[in-house]
Amino acid sequence: MARPLEIACLQTRPMPDFASALDESLPMADVAVKAGARFLLLPEYCGGLKSEGAALVPPAAPESAHPFLKAYLDFARENRVWIMLGSIAIATGDDKILNRSYVIDDRGMIQSRYDKIHLFDIQLSADEVFRESARVSAGTQAVLADTPLGRIGHTICYDLRFPGLFRDLAQAGAEIIAVPAAFTRRTGEAHWHVLNRARAIENGVFVLAPCAIGEIPGGGESYGHSLVIGPWGDVIADGGTAPGIVHATIDLDEVPATRGRIPSLSHDRPFAAVVNVKREVA
Repeated sequence: MARPLEIACLQTRPMPDFASALDESLPMADVAVKAGARFLLLPEYCGGLKSEGAALVPPAAPESAHPFLKAYLDFARENRVWIMLGSIAIATGDDKILNRSYVIDDRGMIQSRYDKIHLFDIQLSADEVFRESARVSAGTQAVLADTPLGRIGHTICYDLRFPGLFRDLAQAGAEIIAVPAAFTRRTGEAHWHVLNRARAIENGVFVLAPCAIGEIPGGGESYGHSLVIGPWGDVIADGGTAPGIVHATIDLDEVPATRGRIPSLSHDRPFAAVVNVKREVA
């Protein structure tokens, strides 16, 4: 029996403050809901993002007083829709923030929180340097949200490069793994599609990957191409290179069907640590 779910990824641009981020995303959310979406997904730092040199400096506020979060709690309740905020910057009271994702239910209640575990400390070239850890404290806990829509695993952006996290989420029951991102254009052109497809194939899950698009105020550029990937690795939808809404209907019954064909999740085996065998020199 099919379990269809109407989803929409909002491919928004990085905005420098809460107000402009809401002006960008809320009209898209309204259009998506009117088109029938039951689950909306927004990108990483959808509440605002800018940069200063190598540091990402998104606008931040405490969770209890975060204007972007409050607006979407209200939107979810008023429109009876589930929402994943890909991430927003949460002030912690010290000199760092949390890069935190949320699942919000159709009553406007927070159902899960996830703090990004793997931080983007990268030097792509002499001119392209990113130090997320300069501003962000890393999370330590993988999170699975068990919802009426399906079991949803949280990841954020750079987590995509760490397949062990995806494996643990899938073996804990995830049917959907979300990968909200602000992937850089350079790394996105090389790796975004293949990594998202690989994570879906390896684990027999739907991968829903809303990605920001366009220049980051202060420097940098996000790749776009928000993706909906099926558990067989097929690209169901691709958001391309313009702001907009990526609609798709997914059937969660494809997850057990795919895992039945290739049951690799149950085939993991323990093995000994790597042994470095050195060649003897005669």
